[in-house]
Amino acid sequence: MGNGLSEQQNFLSNVPFFQSFHIAILGLDSAGKTTVLYRLQFNEFVNTVPTKGFNTEKVKVSLGGHRTVTYHFWDVGGQEKLRPLWKSYTRCTDGIIFVVDSVDTERMEEAKTELHKIAKTSENQGVPILLVANKQDLRHALGLEEIEKLLALKELGPATPWHLQPTCAIIGDGLREGIERLHDMIQKRRKALRQQKKKR
Repeated sequence: MGNGLSEQQNFLSNVPFFQSFHIAILGLDSAGKTTVLYRLQFNEFVNTVPTKGFNTEKVKVSLGGHRTVTYHFWDVGGQEKLRPLWKSYTRCTDGIIFVVDSVDTERMEEAKTELHKIAKTSENQGVPILLVANKQDLRHALGLEEIEKLLALKELGPATPWHLQPTCAIIGDGLREGIERLHDMIQKRRKALRQQKKKR
């Protein structure tokens, strides 16, 4: 009897179509987090106001090869007084989307501090991070190499998988590719965690 149950659990953990991921969308205020969320949800530009708490949406995203994945996105306000709350939204998260305003050179240092703070908390060790370099369509947008350097992404260490994706959330450029990369990183991590469990 007991054996049958564990077989069933094994079967369920290996079923590829049963996929739902919890993703926290973080970043400084005005980086474009909510625009990213609603571009993914409605595939259109939604004019937003600063987020006082959080927005949450369940979004089905179709990836290549007839795969549809459900994401539970939590878009959390980025104003300074709200940032201590980020920890509670990343507690059981499968992935983090960290949105950066590519034009806001002056606040890159602040974005770096917040990013490293969240990546280095013990609960987030190894959680994949998709860095969305938003507003790439604007004339003074920093290039990816510059952003990578300013955010000190190489210092996140080998435990944290990350991908830096140039995007323009208003028209949706680059978002789909970013989400696909995040999905791949999450799958890789899940596989590694499953193998660790087997070894125990």
